[in-house]
Amino acid sequence: MSGRRNLGGSSGQFAAVPPDIPPAFERRAHELGLTVPTYVDSGELRRWCQDNRNKCYIPEWLLKTWGISVNSDVP
Repeated sequence: MSGRRNLGGSSGQFAAVPPDIPPAFERRAHELGLTVPTYVDSGELRRWCQDNRNKCYIPEWLLKTWGISVNSDVP
């Protein structure tokens, strides 16, 4: 045994990198076949944003365009 101690509890292996998963908003827009220029015209995306405004990231410019407010007190 060498004189080194594992003080940090590390196994010496690299931690697994989580998969690069797009945010829920981007996934929904993709599912709807939308591009940034077509976001504003989508009633379905607007309803999704209204329903998820306090749970998911939604671009601020889009919320402002649609007049959707966010409750900043929601954890």
